[in-house]
Amino acid sequence: MEIRRFGCVSLFVAGSVFALSALSQAQPSDEWTAPRTPEGQPDLQGLWNNTTITPFERRAGQPEFITEEDAQSAQERAIARRAEANAPSVVRTEPLPVGGNLGSVNQFWFGPRYQIVETRRSSLVIDPPDGRVPLRPVAEERRDYLVEYRADQIENMSVYSRCITRGVPGTMFPQVYNNGYQILQIPGYVIIRPEMMHIRIIPLDGSPHISDRITGWMGDSRGRWEGDTLVVETTNFDPQGWISSNASAGRMHAVPQSDQLRVVERFRRVDEDTLLWQATIEDPPFYTSPWTVEVPFRAVPDYIIYEYACHEGNHAVQGVMGGARVQELRPTGPG
Repeated sequence: MEIRRFGCVSLFVAGSVFALSALSQAQPSDEWTAPRTPEGQPDLQGLWNNTTITPFERRAGQPEFITEEDAQSAQERAIARRAEANAPSVVRTEPLPVGGNLGSVNQFWFGPRYQIVETRRSSLVIDPPDGRVPLRPVAEERRDYLVEYRADQIENMSVYSRCITRGVPGTMFPQVYNNGYQILQIPGYVIIRPEMMHIRIIPLDGSPHISDRITGWMGDSRGRWEGDTLVVETTNFDPQGWISSNASAGRMHAVPQSDQLRVVERFRRVDEDTLLWQATIEDPPFYTSPWTVEVPFRAVPDYIIYEYACHEGNHAVQGVMGGARVQELRPTGPG
């Protein structure tokens, strides 16, 4: 079981037991039937977590599936790294050299990530078969520009760093922390409450999408049931968004999106403790073909979702912009 109090060694032991036992779980039985809501729909409600150390895209030379031994080894290394990072460190007294790396935030803020997905796939991207997103060169060029010149103007910074949105499907991608989700079902709607930003309210009444003249950061979602699978189609995206503001998505971080973006998500509860989420993304200006990502969500009934108090205009953005302006005033030539 994964909880977010990180200071105790016993939690690393508990986390390792949970992570390593996940690999030995039996595959969902064909005879298992999802519980129903009073309206007769498959019950997806509860608290879920999608933390994983499985990479977003497949690394060069890797097979589609890794062995159980390799998965266990990867998880053990992740546990060891976490324990080492949380060990008491020597306080640095001498000043860093100019331009030195100040490091990141304290490890306390990062959630424990030990699990390889139960299928032992080597990437979260499951289609195309090579586990790589079919990016067009124009998408890579725009991504590289935004990353290199992100401090030139606020509009180049991630809309997530600016506390505006993580978007769809980015809201559902695993991060390094705060991977909790609460799902509620009421007559005519499914509500998804991510731990970070933006509650999603998805109507199931068969109504059409809003006018394509109206766009939004999270797009316009419409849901329907196909058997025991909840299918959610989202369109009407603001083209200023990114497909993923999450650095854990590797080279997909900062890839732009257009107003042609269409995302089709599928939610299916495959056993008592597992909700399987898939999303197929198509955006012709930036991808040569549609691609699909798959992430298992695990039930964590006692997970606590605290308020995520990120807000637009936060001081970090001012600091980034101010620091860049100071650097621009420094002399660049010899002497």
